[in-house]
Amino acid sequence: MTSDTPSAFELMVLLRALNVEADRFVERFAAVHRLHRTDVNALVVILDALQAGRPLSPGELGGALNLSPPATTALIDRLEQVGHVERRRSIADRRKVEVVLNEQAIELAGQFFAPLGRHLSDAIDVFTAEERRVIGRFLERSINATVAARKEPAP
Repeated sequence: MTSDTPSAFELMVLLRALNVEADRFVERFAAVHRLHRTDVNALVVILDALQAGRPLSPGELGGALNLSPPATTALIDRLEQVGHVERRRSIADRRKVEVVLNEQAIELAGQFFAPLGRHLSDAIDVFTAEERRVIGRFLERSINATVAARKEPAP
């Protein structure tokens, strides 16, 4: 950065660098556990649903990952074979199937991602409550901008 107040361009460059480093971290996890990148993304989507307390159907998982039904089935099959997920009948509606993380996957992710969580917490802890509110607004707006750009037709 060239000054105390970074320009919009400098912030975008920093975001890009953060994205690259986050990708490298996730790719390392995928390589160590012999997973496809899409498999890791799926585990995150399933974990987010679990943390939100909402069931996740195979169709919802495929939609979140922009996968076709056959690709979603292959993905879930791979994750089942390595013991990370299972398909379960919904308790609320036995006709529905839900994709659920196994305890081993939750523990594995917790162990692997704990150092990142610790380092990020240390990085965040130096900011005041007001600075965190600004950072939170910035990140939300950045996510929304990225989603909006993704939805635009490709050139």
